[in-house]
Amino acid sequence: MNKRDIDPRGDRDVRELGSAWTRFQRHAFPSPSPDLARYVERYWVVSWNYREPYRQLIVPYPNVHLTFRDGRATVNGVSSGHQIKVLEGNNGVFGVEFRPGCFRPFLRAPVSTITDRSIDAGEAFGPGLPDPIEVETVERFLRACLPEPDPRAEEAADIVAKIAANPEITRVDVLVRALDTSVRQLQRLFAEYVGIGPKWVIRRYRLHEVTERLAKGAEIDWASLAAQLGYADQAHFVRDFKKMFGESPTWYAERY
Repeated sequence: MNKRDIDPRGDRDVRELGSAWTRFQRHAFPSPSPDLARYVERYWVVSWNYREPYRQLIVPYPNVHLTFRDGRATVNGVSSGHQIKVLEGNNGVFGVEFRPGCFRPFLRAPVSTITDRSIDAGEAFGPGLPDPIEVETVERFLRACLPEPDPRAEEAADIVAKIAANPEITRVDVLVRALDTSVRQLQRLFAEYVGIGPKWVIRRYRLHEVTERLAKGAEIDWASLAAQLGYADQAHFVRDFKKMFGESPTWYAERY
C-alpha cells in the first residue's frame, strides 16, 4: 500500500471510506431453491480486484458459512467478534450462509464446537467438491448431503428470527419471558444449534440496527441510544460496538 493510500487521521485505508471499496468489489446474493430454504439463508458471491492488499472488515452474524475458494471448501463457524481478511489480486469466493441453528443437522455435533473456528468441509460433508462452483452445482452438492429434518433446528432458527424482528428484545430475560422458557434451557439450545449464546445474538441484532442508522447518515444521541439498548452507560455500549466491529461507532460510520 502506498503512503498516499493512508488516511492522514490514522491507519485507515482511504479505499474503505465513503463506500469507496465498492469500486473494487462486486457482490451478489442469490436465493436458495425452495427445497433448500429450510437450511440455507442465502448464497453470496464476492469478487475483487486489488493491486495493493486491502484489509476487509468482516462483521459477525450468528450464521455458519460454507465457503469455496481456490479449490478448497471450508466451514466457518460463528465468530464472536470481527475479523480482518486481506484481499489482493483478482479473485473471489462463493459462500453458503446457513440459517442460524440449521447447520447442526449437517455437523452432527454441537455448533459451539466450531465457534471461532474453521474446519475442512469434508469433516461435515464428506469428500468431493462441486465443479464448477456456481449455484446449480453447489445446490446439487448440498442435496446429496441433506440430513433428516430436525425440529430443534427450526426452533432455534425461529427464536433468532424473533430476536432480529423485535427491537424491544434487548435482554435475555425479556426473551425468556416471551418464550415461556428458562435461561438455562435457552442457553443449551443456543450452544447446541446456534453456536453462540442468546445474549450475544440479542446484542448483535440491536447493534445491527445502529449500523443501519449510521449507513443512512442519521444523527444519533449516543447516551440515549445506549440506554434504549439496555446498556448501563455509553461507555459499555461503545466497548461492545468496538468488540463486534473493530472500531468506534463514529469511525464505522465513515465507511458510508
